[in-house]
Amino acid sequence: MSSATENPRPSEAEEARVAPPTFVPTFAIGLFAIAFVARLAAAFTLAGEPVWDGHYYDFGARRIAGGHGYSDERVVDGHAVWHPWCHYPVGYSGYLALFYKAFGASASVAHVANALAGALLALVVYLLAREALSEKRSRLAGGLVALNPGLLLWGGLVMSEPLAALLTMTAFLVTLRVGKARGPVWGAAAGAIVLGVAVLVRPQALLCAPFLTLAPARAASSIRLRRATPAFGRSSTPTAPAIRTRLAALAAACALVLVPVLPWTARNCNVMDGCALVSTNAGWNLAIGSFPRATGRFETLRSSDGCAEVTGQVQQDRCWLGYGWMHIKRTPGRWLSLVPTKLSQTFDHESFAVEYLREARPTAWPEPRRVAWRTVLTAAHRILVAAAALGFVAFALPRRSNARPAFARSGPRLQTALLAVLAIGALVAFSADAPTFWPVALAAAFLPWLPLPGRPPPEPALLMPVALFATTIVAHAIFFGEDRYHMVLTPVLCLLAAAALRAPAPAKRTPDVSDAA
Repeated sequence: MSSATENPRPSEAEEARVAPPTFVPTFAIGLFAIAFVARLAAAFTLAGEPVWDGHYYDFGARRIAGGHGYSDERVVDGHAVWHPWCHYPVGYSGYLALFYKAFGASASVAHVANALAGALLALVVYLLAREALSEKRSRLAGGLVALNPGLLLWGGLVMSEPLAALLTMTAFLVTLRVGKARGPVWGAAAGAIVLGVAVLVRPQALLCAPFLTLAPARAASSIRLRRATPAFGRSSTPTAPAIRTRLAALAAACALVLVPVLPWTARNCNVMDGCALVSTNAGWNLAIGSFPRATGRFETLRSSDGCAEVTGQVQQDRCWLGYGWMHIKRTPGRWLSLVPTKLSQTFDHESFAVEYLREARPTAWPEPRRVAWRTVLTAAHRILVAAAALGFVAFALPRRSNARPAFARSGPRLQTALLAVLAIGALVAFSADAPTFWPVALAAAFLPWLPLPGRPPPEPALLMPVALFATTIVAHAIFFGEDRYHMVLTPVLCLLAAAALRAPAPAKRTPDVSDAA
């Protein structure tokens, strides 16, 4: 007689329910078209000249497209002198340069390039969602990305966040697709190459490389399939072949993610005043988040703060890095006390797109319009954060079909209690005089990793984006916060919101990793 922890063969009804949803090309094409047209409309209606960081991204793209490399200008003895530059990551400027080279360097070409990245992002999120969710929920995820008001306005900004999100989410999708076809090592290797390109746009993407090991085993007929049971309902000791497979996947991910990056690093070592992996703003950012005038958000560094006598970009960044680290060691309590403010600045509101567009075209943004748009963007963002936190259910609540041993029966009560706490936290965040959503964001990013009793095996298609969420929070807790930095996570929030309160269903059958090794 079979015990509760054995793996009986799923019934035909269950096999039908775990079959992947049918792909409908017409929806994918329509989703892309709607997202593309909406972003173009927003850009051509609202955008002005590139400002703030966008000015430098555009300037770098024009230099690359003109055949001058990634360089900037200094005036020496009354003459313009061009020299190599890498303060900002090169990836986004390189992306724009492709369009500038082909179609000319103009604002309209930048709008098309940004709209294309945003529309592809909606499509990739839809395809990634199909790896874990039903077709309806997958369409919801893609639709949320396509029509999110913040992401729509971002189509008019010459900023790197949509491209960074696109490349990182694509890396996750490639990891899953190749992992299913060839195994976890091949999946991690393929995803790492794409993630390496994302690192050139947003260096923090490097932190996601270890999580590419979540690629599933090869789905072949020769592999033994088992019904997924609760983590506490089967042996938690991995087999030696499974351990070797995961270690090989980890090694492949961490090594190959550097393949697209190292040629750029070699360029920096050759032409700059020292070696820089991607860019020279990490030290700046650490100093901004820790020096005596630090507030938890961006502050301008001055020569009077320190690092007045430097001769090159790399030397300057290293000086600021040492300066920031010195203050962290000297007053660690003050640095830690700024973490809530940093996270509040990142997750409690959304206004960067409006302020960017207003800076570029002040007459187009009178105060009532500015306030109204900021209110709409902030409200949409807060609703999305709250809904994403409820995506915890998709990770933590046990399936109805999962047999639970006696010692795991407390799991559902614990998980339901956590869900209630989340709901109360969201209500408090909305109703407070100064709405505070960063604790809700923390819950959405870290609760899915808890080894709760009775939880189903997590879906890699959901867990890898959560890894992007968690690593971003850690990075900005260390450095400093601004609401623009959550834009790379907005697609993740859309995906988790689409998975919110997902009804328990028979567990998916997953290949045995050890058999695929």
